[in-house]
Amino acid sequence: MKNKRILKLVGSICMVVVLTLTLVLISGCAEEPEDVYTIGIFQIVSHPALDSAREGFKDAFKAGLEDVGLNETKVVFTERNAGGSIDVCYTIADYFVGQGVDLICAIATPCVIAAATAVEGTDIPVVFNSVTEPVDAGVVDNWTVPGGQVTGVSDIAPVEPQLQLIIDILTDVANNLTLNKLGIMYSPGEPNSVYQVDVQLPQALDDLGLTGNVTVVKATVSTGADIPAAAQTLVGAAVDAIWVPTDNTVVAGIEALVGPCEDNDVPLFAADTSTVERGVIGCWGMDYYLVGYASGEMAAEILLNGADPATMPVRTLPADLLYLYPQAAERMGVTVPEWLIDMAYEVVED
Repeated sequence: MKNKRILKLVGSICMVVVLTLTLVLISGCAEEPEDVYTIGIFQIVSHPALDSAREGFKDAFKAGLEDVGLNETKVVFTERNAGGSIDVCYTIADYFVGQGVDLICAIATPCVIAAATAVEGTDIPVVFNSVTEPVDAGVVDNWTVPGGQVTGVSDIAPVEPQLQLIIDILTDVANNLTLNKLGIMYSPGEPNSVYQVDVQLPQALDDLGLTGNVTVVKATVSTGADIPAAAQTLVGAAVDAIWVPTDNTVVAGIEALVGPCEDNDVPLFAADTSTVERGVIGCWGMDYYLVGYASGEMAAEILLNGADPATMPVRTLPADLLYLYPQAAERMGVTVPEWLIDMAYEVVED
């Protein structure tokens, strides 16, 4: 009898142990954390526009997480900067692929070209922003149906309003100048800039009836260190004004161009709105935080809602915001008319 009681007691203990272990395992499974999304973000260089686009992307993706009942602890952003080097772009893109990230955010044309190459043969989607012409860059088949694993938001903007702004200021009665010779500074290594200078600019000149009346003088740079010499080339050519496209190399070092323009009374304009607060006279453009935000929304659609980048049209934002810096204009020998100041979205002051 004693042995039977002992056997029953042992059996009961074993049952309790088994039940306890089972409950622990079930509890452990129930509390196992959900997957964390890993996103690799990289940009060609650091300057205010691209930095704003990066932050916009991150904010939008975190908002997307909240929409599906998750919080920002469910995403890890790995951020890299190519420092202006195209070779480093490829190194970073390959690193992200090797790390098995869930998605790559490529900011600027050299980055998306590198990312598109790196993800070949994988299922990693790429969402870009601040890319002027993705079809011309060879990363999508067309704007409406990209056709692969790459899509995003373009910062393409018409050049005609940029030229019209220059003409409006130079020819105003307060200045009484004529645009006969337009200086352009850009990096030929950036496809986005080449497209603006070789395709959009001639079309804008033609649309404004300026073809044959305005001579374009080009000064190219490879790095920011080349800007001072290129500036002297344009000043020496006696240009009436200088315009800079959304060129990351020049925009990153725009202060090196502002100085010579102030010293020589050469009005300086650009296509990147972030340059205005840094000394450029004015620009018709867009808010790059919103450019990045739109791309972050697309990334959330892909990762959180299963959208297919191959069928997600490339998005654009209107370049309808006028930024002006009247005091910068005074330092470059011209006056911004009041009617333009009244139209401005933002007026920078010293």
